Amino acid sequence: MSLVMAYTRLFHLFIRAKSSTQTQVAGGGRCFRKHVSTSAWRGQSRMSAWVIDQFGTNEVLRYSDDIPVPTITSSSQVMIQVHAASLNPLDVAMRGGYGAKMLKLRKDPFSIMDNDSGFPLILGRDVSGVVVDCGSEVAHFVPGDEVWATVPPWQQGSLAEFVNLTEFEVSYKPESLSHMEAASIPYVASTVLSALGIAGGLCRDNSFNKRVLITGGSGGVGTFAIQLAKAWGAHVTVTCSQNAEGLVRGLGADEVVDYAAEDAADQLETMERFDVVLDGVGGDTEEWAVGLLKPWSGAKYVTLVTPLLSETDTLGLLEGLIHAGSTLNTKVIQNIISNGIFYRWGFYAPDGPGLDEISKLVDAGKILPVVEAQFPFSQVPQAFQKLECGHARGKTVVNVAEKQDGAERESHQNAAQETVTQN
Repeated sequence: MSLVMAYTRLFHLFIRAKSSTQTQVAGGGRCFRKHVSTSAWRGQSRMSAWVIDQFGTNEVLRYSDDIPVPTITSSSQVMIQVHAASLNPLDVAMRGGYGAKMLKLRKDPFSIMDNDSGFPLILGRDVSGVVVDCGSEVAHFVPGDEVWATVPPWQQGSLAEFVNLTEFEVSYKPESLSHMEAASIPYVASTVLSALGIAGGLCRDNSFNKRVLITGGSGGVGTFAIQLAKAWGAHVTVTCSQNAEGLVRGLGADEVVDYAAEDAADQLETMERFDVVLDGVGGDTEEWAVGLLKPWSGAKYVTLVTPLLSETDTLGLLEGLIHAGSTLNTKVIQNIISNGIFYRWGFYAPDGPGLDEISKLVDAGKILPVVEAQFPFSQVPQAFQKLECGHARGKTVVNVAEKQDGAERESHQNAAQETVTQN
């Protein structure tokens, strides 16, 4: 593979999300109707949100009740009133400026020529809520529908009262879950579907008895990957800390290895070789994990810890892309030549239709939400602090509707007081 091909493939992988969101939902016939909305927000021009005005540590988080309510700018958009959101390590990284250059380019290819900072920036990738407004050509949702979705990292996020997405990025919320439970799933689901499905080549039709190794299995991505792989029929081995063993076994892991044990490497070496390794840890993991794959059998090593965004941040867009592409190109060639292993980078990709399938698995009891901590909307900074402590055992979720309920109560109280005054 030439370097040019590697760079092209690398950039294509990163922007694949754009084309994936244009896919029609299976079985959904297009219908046309006038712009419709509910009265839940009608007349409201400003909303509450947690924003940052510069990159930095937790101190840059700022609460504001004066953020413009997003407007429908495309016939395929829906506006969602956010009931719950959840945090991911990506939110902490983005708060510090991670991926800013590449994500700005992804949002608007022409932005490379302007000085727009993108602030104030709203973080938050997961959303569970209710549709309140639809573009004129939206075919699959109407106001009042309960939905869940992932907000792409190049768009304003879900730590706000409202968020806009295209209908192809949105899915009906599982009926069996509350909004707080549902908000824990979309981002990790979309990431794992991309990593195991697109990069790893697995699906529900070909995964029976495939051997899958998941490193870092107790976090948000890991706990979801375990359940999805098991729902597809795979045999799953997980590395995690000893005190997380009960959690991952409860989610279906067949074998668990304490990564801190002195004989961890020996335990893995004695096991039958794997068809897919999903690496959510990075660092020196690939130095030993690649050797655990079945040689010359189409096995795949997929890492979610890639240098793409960090190198474009450090070196600039062009040089960063070239350097990252060269790294990927070298590793792909080395692994395919030495042992027939396919080396892949995994990226998040928005996938509304994919979430439709996940919703069915959730309602069938095959995938459970794993929520470690819950915070009210007023304590978003504390939620970030919790996430930064590391050693996650699932997801950290924020109750955005609590703020809305409080605002509604205050409005009712004020109206009642006015009535008393008038009388």
